[in-house]
Amino acid sequence: MAVTDLKSRTQKIGKWLYPGMRIKRWLFLFGIGTLCISIGLAIWIDLRPVFYTGLFLGGAVRTLAKAIPNDISGPLVLISGLSLMFLGFRQAVSSITEVLGPEDEDLVDLMFERRRLTRGAKIVVIGGGTGLSTLLRGLKAFSSNITAVVTVADDGGSSGRLRKEFGVLPPGDIRNCLAALADEEKLITELFQYRFTSGEGLTGHSFGNLFLTAMADVTGDLEKGIEASARVLAIRGRVLPATLEDVRLWAEFEDGRRVEGESNIPKAAGKITRVGCIPESPKALPEVIRALREADLIIIGPGSLYTSVIPNLLVPEISAAIAASDAQRIYICNIMTQQGETDNFSVADHVQAIEKTVGYRIFDTVLMQKDNPRIYLDKYRQEGSQPVRIDRERLALMGIQLVLAHVLEENHEKATIRHNSRRLARAAVQWYLRKIRAVKQAS
Repeated sequence: MAVTDLKSRTQKIGKWLYPGMRIKRWLFLFGIGTLCISIGLAIWIDLRPVFYTGLFLGGAVRTLAKAIPNDISGPLVLISGLSLMFLGFRQAVSSITEVLGPEDEDLVDLMFERRRLTRGAKIVVIGGGTGLSTLLRGLKAFSSNITAVVTVADDGGSSGRLRKEFGVLPPGDIRNCLAALADEEKLITELFQYRFTSGEGLTGHSFGNLFLTAMADVTGDLEKGIEASARVLAIRGRVLPATLEDVRLWAEFEDGRRVEGESNIPKAAGKITRVGCIPESPKALPEVIRALREADLIIIGPGSLYTSVIPNLLVPEISAAIAASDAQRIYICNIMTQQGETDNFSVADHVQAIEKTVGYRIFDTVLMQKDNPRIYLDKYRQEGSQPVRIDRERLALMGIQLVLAHVLEENHEKATIRHNSRRLARAAVQWYLRKIRAVKQAS
């Protein structure tokens, strides 16, 4: 047990010297400083340090060698010195950990992990709804340089009520993304998703929505409120609204109807031919455009096509910045169709709907679940939903690269089919790394 404990402690100490921890340079600097102090003190009291130190050390070595053979005394002194260094360093680390380290996580492990994440790719994810928060939950294990760009077109439920009563932008999707990127994700998600079941005016509201509304009021606007919330929650990355303008979504259907309101569109039951928003060309948040310009990887989706993904792309500056970006760009398609939005849609139909709305191509790669789900399909058919068809030939004619991966999970308790956070994030990041390697080899 003692040997195992010593080995574990040694490994933890050794982590401080791993590449990228930025510790070795400061230890070296500390050693140089100690040497300078010693020499400075010696010179100050006029001991001519080099000469007298040499005499002292020479005498000490000769005395020790006479008393104990050098093949024993040499290693003994060496081991003693190393032991003292190890003990001092271990105690220093222990003292720092005791004050600053989390109760359930070693400080060096935490520092090592955060250093790794800060060197991760700059990723911008665009979307909304549960799809975006699901992806973010997995991506935060690969990088902390994440920017989530979230739609603000929601006008239903608690978000819609707050939008009408307080004139704030809908906080629902932003709330989910903040919770997904938080270190204490499970607790924060439960807290933010908590809905009041009683209380005058509180019934139906989620705590997270009220929290963000209060933050926006205290700080002056939603952007500052989100930034303050991110600091409080210690999230990995940041969350930005696509625009700060009060956007209202509309859709035109094949039968000539025009329906306004994000929450009303899926209920209209028909084939959507065109979508837009009021005002027609909302202005993008400058931080969003800056993030897109600096991005290494841009991910669009997953999420409801017409009410979560496309609303972000109706901001002209965002679409233009994606198209002009040198980053690797990929669209994550939904696993199942959505009644009232994408009935009978294939993968190519999703791509075509985005290109039709934007007016030009903003990505040439689609990530999709490789095999159709095998359970709960009857339940989904009764709800008017089915697996999204993969039409390879049509995608090839469109010049779209198809990336297939196993990214779904089946929730047996709720009998649902959803994207798996880790599998989805891993598939997107692995595709990005392959592309980067291919570009380097080509150059």
